[in-house]
Amino acid sequence: MPVLLPTLPAGYEGRPTTADDVTAIHRLVAACERALYGRVQTDPGGIAADLGRPGLDPERDTLLVHDPAGQLAARAWVNRRSEVDVHPAHRGRGLGTALLDWVEARARQAGSEGIVQTVPDDDTHAVALVRSRGYQPLVTAWQLEFPLTDEPAVPAPPAGLTVRPFRSGDAPAAHHLIEDAFDEWQPRRKSYEEWARHTVDRPAFAPALSALAYSGDQLIGAVMSLDLPEAGEGYIEQVAVHPDHRNRGIARLLLRHAFRAFHRQGRRACTLWTHSDTGALALYLRVGMTVRRSSTVYRKPLADD
Repeated sequence: MPVLLPTLPAGYEGRPTTADDVTAIHRLVAACERALYGRVQTDPGGIAADLGRPGLDPERDTLLVHDPAGQLAARAWVNRRSEVDVHPAHRGRGLGTALLDWVEARARQAGSEGIVQTVPDDDTHAVALVRSRGYQPLVTAWQLEFPLTDEPAVPAPPAGLTVRPFRSGDAPAAHHLIEDAFDEWQPRRKSYEEWARHTVDRPAFAPALSALAYSGDQLIGAVMSLDLPEAGEGYIEQVAVHPDHRNRGIARLLLRHAFRAFHRQGRRACTLWTHSDTGALALYLRVGMTVRRSSTVYRKPLADD
């Protein structure tokens, strides 16, 4: 099957991504985030984890676009879902349209029935572009924040429950708990290796700032934390409670442990993302978090396109 390359504006050249490109991609994504939000919220480990998605073939499913000076101007990848980022200095030149064309063509070539894009609601130009191409809203995602001006109070655990930081050797049990909890809404179960790339194997993973809850010797709750110095904030990657132990305040307890740990590390805010399929927004609002921004997950069917 031939490698697809898009028709790009004059002077721009495209090629697939390699493992050596993660730092340059992070700089590109960080520039996009600064332009839109005034701060960086991504990290190289997250980009590397996306490029390691099961089934993603970097040679066929990724694309980098460089300008005439050899600087990275845009990037895209596609593997069930997709991402397109164009550097603020190169917008308005047709790169976004060209990469969206490429993403859709590659998805069709791979036999996908649809393609998914997550677009920040504040990025009105990107929203208009995907809507003009037939993408329809699927899911709403929210970034929530908890201010850490003062040290958060941590409630006492329910009787019979103990809370401690993540330790070496906890990863397999944490993976099992989290995937079991997420089975209720996520489209597919992640293998340990894929899960670990987004959590415990990520350079930003902060075991001392991640809280686990036990009932006896059974792991029943987990908050997996990342420390993002470039953002100057803490970040909660995952929150999970065993279904048999919900509605006991365990998620709130674990979040408060993580918030306090981040405060003691000098962070002055902690954030996390959730979306409408999880049904968890009300929980985070009750904990005292507020919505900072939102994104929409858009989907376009391809089978009849």
